[in-house]
Amino acid sequence: MPFPGPLFERAASAPPVPRGLPLVIALTGFTDAGSAVSRVIDYFRDELSPSPLAVFSNDTLLDYRARRPIVSFEKDHLTDYRPSRLELSFAHDALGQPFLLLAGYEPDFAWDAFTEAVLEFTELYGVSTVTWVHAIPMPVPHTRPIGTTVSGTRSELTEAHSVWQPHTQVPATAGHLLEYRLAAAGVRVAGFVLLIPHYLGDTEYPAAALAALDSLTVATGLVFSGDELREENREYLEKVTEQIEGSDELARMVQGLEERYDAYMAGSTLATPMIHTGDLPSADELAAELERFLATRPAEDDKRGS
Repeated sequence: MPFPGPLFERAASAPPVPRGLPLVIALTGFTDAGSAVSRVIDYFRDELSPSPLAVFSNDTLLDYRARRPIVSFEKDHLTDYRPSRLELSFAHDALGQPFLLLAGYEPDFAWDAFTEAVLEFTELYGVSTVTWVHAIPMPVPHTRPIGTTVSGTRSELTEAHSVWQPHTQVPATAGHLLEYRLAAAGVRVAGFVLLIPHYLGDTEYPAAALAALDSLTVATGLVFSGDELREENREYLEKVTEQIEGSDELARMVQGLEERYDAYMAGSTLATPMIHTGDLPSADELAAELERFLATRPAEDDKRGS
């Protein structure tokens, strides 16, 4: 049973936060194929140095036996203890644009209370939009663009970027509940599900994190420089290619997936994928795309962000 303590604590040194910022949500856990969400959180924390606004209680929300903290052992003594983190923070993108970030583990307990707290924060800070990303394994080839399924209340994003729109039931995550309650509250919310090649789902697939960052850029106009991830992805794909070329069975599998993918996309009237795993945009190209985004953004968006 979870410890009956406070759900979160406000950070004592929290900076002032302007109203009307976008909120980005990244929660690790059940739907993190290719370590897409984990790598995105690492990027945010390592590259953007977000300032915590509220720190959620592990004793209330986390099952330690399912996701154990890391302890460091040095010969004959313990030197470090690193608990999991779930925080609401204030951050800036590669161009200095501010945004709110809710990042960390998916809560194991108290989903309703957690969701209510997030709803209260969105009202407190008057967030303009909420965007969250997660990833699932799919029978698709790594040689084709990473597709997405887009849900939520922003129909323009679904129409432009949702390549697979199923009618199905799936095990829920805390992110799903957040989206459901945010939509009911009238918040402009979008959820991007990245469709990751199933045979790479249990690896750290850099292209998955890059696709997640690209999805966030499309939804918010924020710009993230993933140069290190791009270089890592090139090396990763070289190794994957070597393994496939050395196995007739793998080569036939990938060829079959390519044929199915191409046939599906040729007959589809839905959107086309927005990112390719081999030739990804640079930070300068993303900045140029941001300028186009701002130039074509509806006036209603400007009013919401004021």
